[in-house]
Amino acid sequence: MIEEPAKPRFEGTTLVIETSSGPETYDSQFLVAALLVEVAKGDGVISDTETQKMLELVEEHFQLRSAESLALLTRAMADLAENPDLNSLLRELAHVLSPEEKEDIAVMLLKVVAADGKKDVFEMEMLSIAAEIIEIAPEARHRAFERYFAEEKNKWLGKG
Repeated sequence: MIEEPAKPRFEGTTLVIETSSGPETYDSQFLVAALLVEVAKGDGVISDTETQKMLELVEEHFQLRSAESLALLTRAMADLAENPDLNSLLRELAHVLSPEEKEDIAVMLLKVVAADGKKDVFEMEMLSIAAEIIEIAPEARHRAFERYFAEEKNKWLGKG
């Protein structure tokens, strides 16, 4: 009898996947970083400004030190290169993130897309795919856009 693989499960904020060589674990911070990387590379290249923005966002959102943020993003980039099916793992985030967390992530994704000053159609498409992967509701996407543009307006007006 062929044994069906176990469904991935969360233990706290860690995703556990049973493999033939033993369990693999991914924490939710890693999965969010991987989502940011996936969107940033939507146009085929991750620019220096996108990298800087991802470092800043991960550091701020998870209250990490710079070195920890860099290690997290480096690992995410390497894992995405080695494991193109990481999207199936990212889908598991949908089950553990609150609607507010999903909206926060949508704002982060928008900031990564805009970081290099080019709103590339492929990056926008990746943003849409990422939102679908983690099941960000249309209303939350709309609020994320409103928050992003309000923050940008305040920057231009010197209020933030």
